[in-house]
Amino acid sequence: MKKTRNTNRIFVHLLLILGSVMMVFPFVWMIITSLKTKTEAIRVPPNILPDVPQWENYKRIFEIFPFGNFYFNTIVSTLMIVVVQTLLCALAAYAFARLSFPFKNALFILLLSILMVPSQIFLIPQYLLVQKMGLINTIPALFLPGLFSAFGTFLLRQFFMTIPKEVEEAAIIDGCSRVRIFFTIILPLSKSALISQGIFALLYGWNSLLWPLIINTSTDKMTLTSGLATLNGQYSADYPLMMAGSFLACIPLIIVFLIFQKQFIEGIALSGGK
Repeated sequence: MKKTRNTNRIFVHLLLILGSVMMVFPFVWMIITSLKTKTEAIRVPPNILPDVPQWENYKRIFEIFPFGNFYFNTIVSTLMIVVVQTLLCALAAYAFARLSFPFKNALFILLLSILMVPSQIFLIPQYLLVQKMGLINTIPALFLPGLFSAFGTFLLRQFFMTIPKEVEEAAIIDGCSRVRIFFTIILPLSKSALISQGIFALLYGWNSLLWPLIINTSTDKMTLTSGLATLNGQYSADYPLMMAGSFLACIPLIIVFLIFQKQFIEGIALSGGK
């Protein structure tokens, strides 16, 4: 019995190691390619390592493109999405989890139905709305459609339902309003779930490609993803340059996840508890 258990454990660990290698390999290949020349990047069969590391690729990306502007636009739009989306989702989630109002369940099902619709369907209506507002080729146009998330509302609602109602009932007896309960009790108790939602919003805002490509055509109003996408045609697919820019774009996400990975995992685990 013990031998069988050890064999199963070894098999599981081998599968986990194989899966980890498969996930890490593209990232490592991206870094290696960013240090190659253009000829080495398209050579067949490919070189595993560059003959001479081309560190100047990281300098060239700032010379060819206003990469600093791309970073600024991405950071501003992503911060707006993270803060506003998390707040709006928390407010809606609290209403669905704790308040009683007509057609609550029907409205919640309608909200969840948004998750079944491909996001591309909303592109034309969103574009027309932003156009009528006169915001095309502006930074607000980048984050306006992402200020609310049906998935974020569902995630936070599931977490709020795990908080004992007795905590709120005691606060109501002491004279607290619903607004005060939400900001002074519910939100402090939901830090892990809020961080999880914030990371999901961060990934959405930072990695968004199709919408920024459509709404902003001016170079100084592009984000990292849309700016790097233009390298594919304008500069004859300079893969080392694209990989260098992609690696620089990944660094903030890696740092955020390393800092908040514990809270992120805890928030996801607890949100599925009910």
